[in-house]
Amino acid sequence: MEDRPNSTPSTLVRRTAFPDSVSRAVVTPLQPSVVYASPSPDALDAQYEGTAKGYTYAREGHPNAEVLASKIDMLEGAEGGLIVGSGMAAVAAVLMGLLKAGDHVVGGDQLYGRSLRMLTQDLPRFGINATFADPTDAEAMAAAIRPETRLILVEVVSNPTLRVADMEGIAALARDRGVLLMVDNTFTTPIGYKPFDHGADLVIHSVTKLLAGHSDVTLGYAAARNPEHRRAIYDFATTAGMTPSPYDCWMAERGLYTFPLRFGRAEANARALADHLAQLPGVETVIYPGRRDHPDHARARSLLGGRDGNMLSFVIGGGRAEANRMIEAVPQLAFAPTLGDVGTTVSHPASSSHRALTPGAREALGMTEGFFRVSVGIEEIDLLKADFSQALGAL
Repeated sequence: MEDRPNSTPSTLVRRTAFPDSVSRAVVTPLQPSVVYASPSPDALDAQYEGTAKGYTYAREGHPNAEVLASKIDMLEGAEGGLIVGSGMAAVAAVLMGLLKAGDHVVGGDQLYGRSLRMLTQDLPRFGINATFADPTDAEAMAAAIRPETRLILVEVVSNPTLRVADMEGIAALARDRGVLLMVDNTFTTPIGYKPFDHGADLVIHSVTKLLAGHSDVTLGYAAARNPEHRRAIYDFATTAGMTPSPYDCWMAERGLYTFPLRFGRAEANARALADHLAQLPGVETVIYPGRRDHPDHARARSLLGGRDGNMLSFVIGGGRAEANRMIEAVPQLAFAPTLGDVGTTVSHPASSSHRALTPGAREALGMTEGFFRVSVGIEEIDLLKADFSQALGAL
């Protein structure tokens, strides 16, 4: 076919604007675009200089991440929070964004296994060292502080031993010594505890877990009280390419809408399951902050206000053979190294999160081969009781 004279060329590629509408989408639109077009160099300058709102390149921020961050900010009483590609990316963004060679970190001695690895194996290669102390004892944390200490990192409820940190004492310590307090609030969630209300300078989450809640996204969140700290964390995360997937952000936002409902149901299940496990033959110890026999029960009451969460741990007698037998007896329960899903999952720290520690180091923290962590889901409680009765019956 001959071209018609004076006809306007047409193309399917990138020339059709998104349609305008006097109505708005009820669901947040998914924006997978990696790059955004600006009207002029001056307009692009204005975006980078902060005098105009806009997006440039997804590594530097995108709408779905911003929407999700704003909602978690609302839960945490924060502003300017940042979404990154995973919970460990959030840990790394804060530590690498704020620390320099010669700085020192005091960490709780029962942090998540990968956080421990970062502090003991990765950061020392950059001249940043760490010392660990019992977070249930503020005096022990104080004794670990050095002149070069810049930051304290704790979990409110430790993973997986569920000890409750002396947050009041640690916050006072950080304030008195001029040290930054960084809190991993993944286990506790903003329903149980809001670190910024209690003196924290920095808060992180593995959004993958309870906030998103369906084991189908991998994301992290980091927030800072100080705007200069926010900028430093953002700059490192952007440079290091810790970009979150727009699709994962969109899915996590959807999961967040049911977060309070899921948390309440799973917490009620955890309370009932902890009491059920305590009377089953073969169970040596049940660890749940809401139980009176928990070593930090009184502190949990005052600190968490009765929101004891969905996580529990328990210990059976024996070694790896007994651990295998128990798990193999309940194939319907997910044996998986995760937490916060709508369904109940069981994990074994010795073979997953804390496998990098020596057996002696694990036992010193109470994590024997018979130690299991349970992330309790929203199933019918009678079903869960039957599942765990079946599991323990195999012993």
